[in-house]
Amino acid sequence: MPVAWRTVLAAFAVFAVPALFVVITWQVVAHGPLLRADRWASRGLVHPDRASELLSDLGNVQVAVPVLLVVAGYAAWRGRAAGLGRWWWAPLLALLVMAAVPALLVPLKEWTARPGTPAVPPGTGYFPSGHTATAVVAYGGAVVVLRPWLRTARARRLAVAGGVVLVLAVSYGLVRRGYHWPLDVVAAWCLGTVLLAVLSRSTRRSSSGTDSR
Repeated sequence: MPVAWRTVLAAFAVFAVPALFVVITWQVVAHGPLLRADRWASRGLVHPDRASELLSDLGNVQVAVPVLLVVAGYAAWRGRAAGLGRWWWAPLLALLVMAAVPALLVPLKEWTARPGTPAVPPGTGYFPSGHTATAVVAYGGAVVVLRPWLRTARARRLAVAGGVVLVLAVSYGLVRRGYHWPLDVVAAWCLGTVLLAVLSRSTRRSSSGTDSR
């Protein structure tokens, strides 16, 4: 990716995405007018079926985290075989960022105490969406640590596209099944994007010893 585009994306992740997260969280806590649009969108999108449930399951910890573990292990093996001085850094950091997800989500869920949609049993703690955040960090983190070892630009584009498709599939499944309001999912996108930006920036230096691809 050209340096200019990297700078733009980094600035977007640093400023715009956190600002959007703050606005959404404020609306949820204050029961603001944005929630009316959220409920309207949910009513139009919810249609529980088996397909949406299966898509939402891709955000389960039992599914997404093993994918990240396998990719992190592969990246560590490639880095060690290539003789990198800090071959362990990028895979380890990806796993640490993954571990930070519940540490951030649990207090937020308890503080916001947002009820679920009519499609789920009564309860609170639906904001932000844990499944979405898990998918963003697990699949996105897998792409971040894998990209330096992909030999062609086409392979790198396919890896990024695959990660995006998986995250969108989980997000669609959660909203379609009624497990989450749309804003729960959008807020999790924001949180996951910031974590991925931290991971990408921190691992870029450690991978500088690999092929400049």
